Amino acid sequence: MQIIILPDAQAIGEWAADHIARRLAAGRLQVLGVATGSSPLPAYDALARRIDGTGAEGSAEGGAPAVSREALETLTAFALDEYVGIEPDRPESYHAVIREEVTEKLGLDPSRVHVPEGAAEDLEAACRHYEQLIADAGGVDLQILGIGATGHLGFNEPSSSFSSRTRVKTLAPQTRRDNARFFSSEDEVPLHCVTQGLGTIMDAGELLLIAYGEHKAEAVARAVEGPLTSMCPASIIQWHHDAVVLLDEAAASKLEHLDYYRHVQEHDLLPDQD
Repeated sequence: MQIIILPDAQAIGEWAADHIARRLAAGRLQVLGVATGSSPLPAYDALARRIDGTGAEGSAEGGAPAVSREALETLTAFALDEYVGIEPDRPESYHAVIREEVTEKLGLDPSRVHVPEGAAEDLEAACRHYEQLIADAGGVDLQILGIGATGHLGFNEPSSSFSSRTRVKTLAPQTRRDNARFFSSEDEVPLHCVTQGLGTIMDAGELLLIAYGEHKAEAVARAVEGPLTSMCPASIIQWHHDAVVLLDEAAASKLEHLDYYRHVQEHDLLPDQD
């Protein structure tokens, strides 16, 4: 696991966009796993600025290659989760969020962008179908992740099985409170969701977890330095063979070995590369 500490959310977005741009340019990224919530938004914004070499300075920052529209048009994407019982055209749905923040912003082919069907009549069948879609695409090459206050990845709440696949889950009260900002009230936040399982997430070739802000510091510390436990689902990233954790100073503030992570980052023998 590689831990990168950056000044703020914007710097995290730039690093993530450069990383993704290198993978695209090298032909190592055909299937991207996308997350919702606030955490990945700076990465999507920064990646959009790199399309065809555009951006604040007219080129990608840090020497990273520009992102070609052709590469994005053939990119397949899979979202992590969706609320149960919410229609895809509602602005609070993750179908709508992914459409606005990923598909349209990056110019992806809508037919290649997949979101779990939380409004399906047969949810179990919809979950199996989603797993099959991922398998048929050859699996996820790079999965973008956020982390919830409960330590959840996707909507895998505490006690989730490490081997779990896409399924229906009940949201924790804390998660519903956290997500109430996207609804008129907490009561409107759905109680259930469809989410990729931890086993599904761990099948991705590479994980890129993004967290910033002091409110994420405790969950980050438990995930990165705590025991491997289903009580903190995000701790499973410790087992992944290629996981990068991008943090700002606030989100990293409760890490016990923070000085060592800074030391490794400064003296990294193999910095981010193709």
